[in-house]
Amino acid sequence: MSTPPLLNAAGRRRSPVTLPGYLAGRTPRNKGLRYPPDPPTVEEIVAVMRQAGGGAHGARMRAFIVLLWRAGLRINEALTVTEHDLDPSLGAILVRHAKGGRRREVGMDQWGLDHLRPWLELRMAMPVGPLLCVVDGPTHGRRWASDSARAQLRRVASKAGVRRRFAPHQLRHAHAVELAHEGVSLNVIQRQLGHTNLGVTSIYLQGIDKRRDHRHRPRPQGAHDPRHYRTPGVGRPR
Repeated sequence: MSTPPLLNAAGRRRSPVTLPGYLAGRTPRNKGLRYPPDPPTVEEIVAVMRQAGGGAHGARMRAFIVLLWRAGLRINEALTVTEHDLDPSLGAILVRHAKGGRRREVGMDQWGLDHLRPWLELRMAMPVGPLLCVVDGPTHGRRWASDSARAQLRRVASKAGVRRRFAPHQLRHAHAVELAHEGVSLNVIQRQLGHTNLGVTSIYLQGIDKRRDHRHRPRPQGAHDPRHYRTPGVGRPR
């Protein structure tokens, strides 16, 4: 008697890749490879957002990019944000499961909140759950898998003609560099990124933008108000 095939939550045949030990003994394809920080430009990010297309899938992709770029979230932080974690009145997002299991709040400017709104309206018609969720099929409303999000982001970036590696963490890099260029103080950037040590933030910025010195940068005219990036409830940065 043959063993029945394993099925996933959607009732489809389960891929062997999902089984324990599938890659045991194999050398990872990216072993030894190093990806130097190379944040995309604003023009490239906007081009990818425009290429995302219409409908729910396009709105979800733009919301995904906005959370990574305008709030500086890590991919796992973005995928665990729920609808009630957003506070548009304060321009804040609650991150319940940050790196190391910590909890923090981050700021987002009005432009980012405006580009989240189309997806929020579509999300209301789906089951309660993570903000970025599966759109179609029996599992709609459940958390969007990180490998699927990464793959779709790469495909959209390729269609947009971006001639560089376009990974989720690169958008976080772009957010950090923009804050530094706008004269936001280092300790505010530290809280926004969720770094435990101020020295980590300094090294982080120097590593992704070696052309500039971020220690004594004057605030350019017309830069964003740093209060958008202040952690709510913590008080003014010192």
